[in-house]
Amino acid sequence: MNDRESEFGRKIARYLDQGVADLRPGTVYRLQQARGAALAAASSARATEPELAMAGGPGGRTSLRGAPVRMLGLALLIAAAGFGYQQWHSMAQVREFEELDLHLLASDLPIDAYLDRGFQNWLHNGPER
Repeated sequence: MNDRESEFGRKIARYLDQGVADLRPGTVYRLQQARGAALAAASSARATEPELAMAGGPGGRTSLRGAPVRMLGLALLIAAAGFGYQQWHSMAQVREFEELDLHLLASDLPIDAYLDRGFQNWLHNGPER
């Protein structure tokens, strides 16, 4: 609370105290009991009430005014993560094929063997036993 709010609260308390001076003692006692019960109910209701809290938010509570923007941002983030995974997976496949080609080309078999139709058929069907 700032100074203006404190001063305003003190003024209200003074006016309420002046109004209580004219009441009977039994009425004042019942008002005190009702006030205590109301404060206890308010504090227990406040303790069980769920709230969202974010750092830097007004009063520690979150407003839902920016919820559609947040949901759109979350959807874009998920879409970007999915696209990134797909790109990473396809690049991994390309690297795997490159390594396979490199191993085939670096082997002792001459290039003409790869171009021979019989060799291609042998690769597809496997060696006959």
